[in-house]
Order: sequence, then C-alpha cells, then structure tokens
Amino acid sequence: MRAAIDAARAAAEMGEVPVGAVIVRNGAVIATAANAPRRLSDPTAHAEMLAIRAAAQALGRDRLEDCDLWVTLEPCAMCAGAIAHARIARVYYAAADPKGGAVEHGPRVFGQPTCHHRPEVYSGIGEGEAAALLKDFFAARR
Repeated sequence: MRAAIDAARAAAEMGEVPVGAVIVRNGAVIATAANAPRRLSDPTAHAEMLAIRAAAQALGRDRLEDCDLWVTLEPCAMCAGAIAHARIARVYYAAADPKGGAVEHGPRVFGQPTCHHRPEVYSGIGEGEAAALLKDFFAARR
C-alpha cells in the first residue's frame, strides 16, 4: 500500500485527485499508476485502469489471475468492471468511497449475478493516510 499511497501523493502534486494503484505478482510490483484523467484528457485514466493496462502489457496477456491490486480508494463501477474482466485475484483498498465506490458501496459490482469473476476484497489498509490525502486535496480546492 505504501507504493500506492506514494503514487496518490504524486497525483495530487500534479493536480489530479490523489488515487494510486499498484499491481503485484508473486510479491513483486509489476505496475504502478496514479490518477491522470486531467493530464491525459481521458476520463477513463483512473489509477486502477492505468495499472491494469500496464500490468497486462508487461505480462503480455489480458488475464491477471495471479495478480493483486492495491489501491488507495474503493474502486468505482468502471474500475470494478475492469478488475473483474482482468480476473485480478485480490483487491486491497485503503479508503472507502460511500458516494462513488462500487465494491462495498453503491452497485457492489462483485456481488452481482452478472459478474463473472469475484476477487477477494480487503478494505481499510492504510485508510487513515489515504483518506487524509483526499480530504486535504479537496479542502484546498474549496
């Protein structure tokens, strides 16, 4: 989670919402990404999406069934869908997102009967630090 929080901090420094994601395989980091929708002019450039793309490219395959995703914020519906399609084994996230999250809030994507893959989910890891980054980021803009 430390690498994901560091990526989130870097995103904030670039004016992006501070979310970072890391994909790990066999204990090794294979992809790290930070939110970049504004920088890339791409509404799908969430940290999770960028990390999934980078990991798939690095491994040369679309299925990441032997990989874990570490992310600083509960994934949204778009990212949860991509996680399921990539067949990621486990998702570890720091801060809950009652408004936009889609794992344990909102649509609860992995609990839907139409979801073909359900990763193991672990929440609250590094929650305090990740939530503080988000809170400080938005407080500075209000």
